[in-house]
Amino acid sequence: MASAPTPKIALNGVAKSFGSRTILNGIDLSIEPGESMAIIGQSGSGKSVTLKCILGLVTPDRGSILIDGENVVGLRGRDQERVRAKFGMLFQGGALFDSLPVWRNVTFALTRGHARNAAEMRKIAEENLERVGLDNRILNLRPSELSGGMQKRVALARAIAPRPEIIFFDEPTTGLDPIRADVINDLIVSLVEDLGVTALTITHDMASARKIAHRVAMLYDGRIIWRGPRDRLYDTGNPYVDQFVQGKADGPIQ
Repeated sequence: MASAPTPKIALNGVAKSFGSRTILNGIDLSIEPGESMAIIGQSGSGKSVTLKCILGLVTPDRGSILIDGENVVGLRGRDQERVRAKFGMLFQGGALFDSLPVWRNVTFALTRGHARNAAEMRKIAEENLERVGLDNRILNLRPSELSGGMQKRVALARAIAPRPEIIFFDEPTTGLDPIRADVINDLIVSLVEDLGVTALTITHDMASARKIAHRVAMLYDGRIIWRGPRDRLYDTGNPYVDQFVQGKADGPIQ
């Protein structure tokens, strides 16, 4: 009998406190290769801390975080850089460098610490911008010259340019109107499928979670209180999840 594949990401009993405030109280979550997972939850519920723990920006107080079966908690130096090379990131605000033209933003991770041919980098930028529905007319523009939706697309092109194995999406539709948000959702779905990457998204946007994720997990009171397929998001039987996804003021969440 064939053994089950090793999860791409596995969190086991991950806990983190800041002073007397417990943020994560034993997170258990497994994400399979090629799967798209969304974590939902209230502001301050620990979604961002969870992401920072996986990225190695915050060290858990206890528990393990496995990437391809390797515990990455406490890795430093070259070992940490080796693991981080597997990651791509779409930041909530885009986090583009306004002092750099679009093509340098897109290829930033490829040129960091390396002398690379500018013509080659422009070509790579053009190819990745095309993947997100933008053309070469914006290569030399600054991010401030672009609309919010176009900035998100440029940031997405930057995230995929190094061809990561895992992409993290931090509130990918924040600040966008419903139409432009849906465009970004469609791009995420197609890119995850076409590139064969594993994706982890943290979001408050239920429409986005239902569209881009294969499975959804809800974080509440420091723990994952529900996980399941996206089609069950509005039929979980969990009163905390039901209140959150329906946006009701009355319920167990205060």
